[in-house]
Formats: sequence, structure tokens, C-alpha cells
Amino acid sequence: MSKKFELLPAHFGDVGGLTIRRALPTARRRMVGAWCFLDHAGPAELPADKPMRVGPHPHTGLQTFSWLIEGEVLHRDSLGTVQMLRPGQVNLMTAGRGIAHSEESQTARLQLAQLWIALPDAQRFCEPAFEHFPLLPQLALNGFNTTLLVGRYGAAHSPVPSHTPLLGMDLRCQAPASTELLLTPGYEHGLMALEGELQIGMEDGERQTLSPGQLLYLAPGAHRLQLSSAAPARLLLLGGTPFEEPVLLWWNFVARDSEEVQRFAADWNAGIGFGTVQGYAGERLLAPDPAGLKLKSPARN
Repeated sequence: MSKKFELLPAHFGDVGGLTIRRALPTARRRMVGAWCFLDHAGPAELPADKPMRVGPHPHTGLQTFSWLIEGEVLHRDSLGTVQMLRPGQVNLMTAGRGIAHSEESQTARLQLAQLWIALPDAQRFCEPAFEHFPLLPQLALNGFNTTLLVGRYGAAHSPVPSHTPLLGMDLRCQAPASTELLLTPGYEHGLMALEGELQIGMEDGERQTLSPGQLLYLAPGAHRLQLSSAAPARLLLLGGTPFEEPVLLWWNFVARDSEEVQRFAADWNAGIGFGTVQGYAGERLLAPDPAGLKLKSPARN
């Protein structure tokens, strides 16, 4: 494979009783632009007595970006927000200096992508905020029905704001389809198959097969790629300018060094600085003790 491309396996985990594929961060690739976390959950049928329930937990230094594909999820946060998230909608929560939230599935069928966006130094201690986006631009790309989640593509512009240059697109086909995607050469990109199998053709003529649980990383410099599938499939495309600031991601915090992590964890466990989530029937999640860990900011890769 060309050094400009990397095919990276996601690893499996569990969030609130729901099995997920985690594509970012990994040992080989920590970020794509400012995107520093990517979980794909589902598609899954949840037992009636075991819904997805994620108790109140904190965030700092990031934005959570929730993209719902199937089902319904109820969001509550320490700003007093109560928002139902439905298919085709985005919830954007800016943690800034600190926020807490909970998430609960409201349907048996569930599929979503949960992403985090690292905030640059100038914004990472901003006041927390929440925004809900029920309508996003829809594009038809030669058989791929496409939702522009964030950023620009051609003449289309998503209403979802970003503090650094970003791109997010959801592409799906119901039958065999093939299209060319134009890329921003100054961006690095990541492609993750959510459903089905896709063929990715690069500018140098190399082709890669992409299946669920894999992330294809493209270094800056690419102008276009060919995307095709012989059957129904779904793909998430992320992009952005390389994030040059050091980032330390630990538990639910995005920080710059271990001292910050230890302070965030201690404050949350002591009930300081993050507010309270009202209405969730259950206990809040406590931060593990980071004191014994040798935390350091990883090199940018």
C-alpha cells in the first residue's frame, strides 16, 4: 500500500450495553483533522430490558457530535437541555471548560455514529453549549444519497459550525452505485464503512476494499477518489486540516497534559465545575483514578 494510505482496523467495545466499533483513536492513528474519536454503534436490536443507558458523565476540551442513523436517543445535559435525537439529525455539544450529559435509547433498533472534535487552545475552555440540527443538506451523487454533516462540498454548506476546517459526510446506496468524490488536498481524510462492502479507488490507481470495522486513512494531498459498491452500503467520510496541537485523550476528557487530566477527574468526582444532569434515573459515572498512569501527550500521527 502507498504510504499515503493506511487501512486500520477498529476495535470492539461496549458503551451503555451497546456493542461499538471504535475507529479513532488507535495506536497507529490518533486523529483525522480535529476528529479525535469515532464510535460506530449498531445496527443492533436491543432487548426490551436492556436499553442503551449511559449515565451522567463529564467532558472537557471537545465537542461531541452525535449522528443518528436508526432509532431514537434521549440527551440530557447539565445546561438543562432535554433533546430527542432522531434519524438524520445531529446533536452538537460543546464541552469547553466542562459539561456533563446522559444518553438513553428510546427504541429497540439503534444505529449511530458518536464522534468527538478536539477544540483548539483558543476555544477549549469556552462556555459549554448545546445545539440540535434537525435538517442537513442532502446531495445525490450518482446513486449515493449523501448527507453533508459538517463543512462544505461543492456548493452545499452544512449549518453545523466548526472551530477548525472540517468535513463530515454520510454516503449510502440502496443498489449498485459508483461515483467520484472530490477532496480538499489540504485535508487528511478517513473513510469508515458502516454497512456493506465498498471499493475505494485512489489517484495512483490503487484500490482498496473497505468493510465495516475498517478505517481507510488518506494523508493530505489527495484530490479525488472513486467510490463504488455492488450492493447496498453505507460510508462515513471525515476530513480536516491536520490538528497540530498536542492532544491527550483520557476517559471522557480531551486535555494537553497529565496534570489537566488529574484535575478534571478530581473535580468531576468531587462534584465541582460540571453541573448536574437532572432527570436521569440512575447514578452518575465516576472517573477512574489517573494518578498511577504515565500519561503523556502522544506524537501527532
